Amino acid sequence: MIITRTGTRVAVVEDHSLFAESLEIALDMEGHDVRRIILSEGGRSVSTLLPAIMRAHPRVVLLDLDLGSYGNGVRLIEPLTKAGVNVVVVTASIDRGRWGECLRYGARQVLAKSSPLNDILATIRRLNEGLPVISRDEREELLGHWHKQRQEVQVMRTRLEHLTHRESQVLGHLMDGRAVREIARISVVSEATVRTQVKSILSKLEVSSQLAAVGLAHHVGWQPAVG
Repeated sequence: MIITRTGTRVAVVEDHSLFAESLEIALDMEGHDVRRIILSEGGRSVSTLLPAIMRAHPRVVLLDLDLGSYGNGVRLIEPLTKAGVNVVVVTASIDRGRWGECLRYGARQVLAKSSPLNDILATIRRLNEGLPVISRDEREELLGHWHKQRQEVQVMRTRLEHLTHRESQVLGHLMDGRAVREIARISVVSEATVRTQVKSILSKLEVSSQLAAVGLAHHVGWQPAVG
C-alpha cells in the first residue's frame, strides 16, 4: 500500500544523530514528509550542504547552527530564505546575539533544543497557516542583542588594528600557545623585550591577561600579521 503524505515537506539539517532521529519520528507521526540531510564525516564546508537541501525541495528546514566539521549553519539561512524556504533554527546555543543573527538573515524562528517537540511542531503548523511564529517584541529583543554584539566586535577589531606589526606577530605566537621564552627564541630578542611587547598588547586591547587577549582575538576571528 502506498502512503501519501499530505503534510509539509521538512528537511532536517542536524549533525547529532539521536536528536535528528527524534525530530524525524515526531514529524513523521504528525504526517509531514521528512527529508533528513545526511552529514558525512569530515565535511569541509557548510555551503556544500546547500545543493543537497535544495534537491529535497523543502517548504521548511529545521537547521542546527553547529554542524561539526561543516561549520556554522547560519551561513545557510540567507540562501535558503532567498529560495523561498522557511528556516527554523533549532540550536543548543544560548547566545541570544547569535539567535538575533539568525533572524537578521531570514530565519522565521529560533528554538532551543531543550524546547518540547510540540513547540517545533506548532511552529511548522503556524507557518503552514500563514501565522506569525515569533512576537514582534521577542524579535526586536533578539535583534537588539545581535546589534550590541556587532558593536562590541567592531570595538575589539579597532583595538587590534592599533597593534604594531611586531605586536601582531607576538599575539599570533600567544594564540599558538607559545610562552614568552619560546617567542623570544624564535624572534631572536630578549625575554624582556617580549614581555614589554606583551604588556603593550594587553594595554591596547584593554585586557588584563594573555589568556584574555588570545580569547578576544579568537572571538572576532582575527589573524596575526604575516612576515
